[in-house]
Amino acid sequence: MSISIYAINLDRSADRWRALAESAERLHLPLVRVPGIDGTKTPVEERIDCDASAFARNNGRTILPGEYGCYRSHLKALSAFLETGEPAAVIVEDDIELTADLVSRAEAAVDALPDADAIKLFNHRIVGFRPSASSSAGDEIGRTTHGPQGSAACYAVTRAGAARLIDGLKVMQYPWDIALERGWAFGGRIYTTRRDVAAPKRDSTTIATRSAYRAAKFPWWRRLRTHGIRIIETLRRIAYAFGR
Repeated sequence: MSISIYAINLDRSADRWRALAESAERLHLPLVRVPGIDGTKTPVEERIDCDASAFARNNGRTILPGEYGCYRSHLKALSAFLETGEPAAVIVEDDIELTADLVSRAEAAVDALPDADAIKLFNHRIVGFRPSASSSAGDEIGRTTHGPQGSAACYAVTRAGAARLIDGLKVMQYPWDIALERGWAFGGRIYTTRRDVAAPKRDSTTIATRSAYRAAKFPWWRRLRTHGIRIIETLRRIAYAFGR
């Protein structure tokens, strides 16, 4: 199997790309740059395939420019991969620290679950893990009963999976990291490794600051419906974790 790493990188983050490219060269990893979409340069009225009302209802706040750019960038990276003849790929954001065994462990994970559309290789939290398979590299692969797991900074994806993600997640209703996990909502076969295969660099995110997230959040009384949606999502996630 031939797997390349598709790295999302904004033009204004030249230092991040330089560091990532040097790391890939040192580790002999195949790296492809995908120019990221800068959401701060896209006026709200020019956003495409974006359901702002559904996003507000589902998340209890407005869409941040960086979130919009991140979402479109991941779809762009998936499309770039789909145009190749490669059977699988690893999609990363440019704040990931590459490791020498990243590609080999991703390949082993895909081999262990060939019907998977995507396998997350990094998360902020793993709670209630339900194993489905173990790879030849020693990674347990499965789903979690609790989420969101956080982050879409590194995941393996198959050709069929990329096509399904592009079609099923075309319209933005959640941040990309949450949308990616919601396989139950678009018929996707999404899994995760129990242990992180990659690690983030200790650097500031280019998506948004904590203060920006707080400012975008609605007052409590406008988030009551969101809380109800999250309860339903939790039940659907649990059922999904116990399914195959």
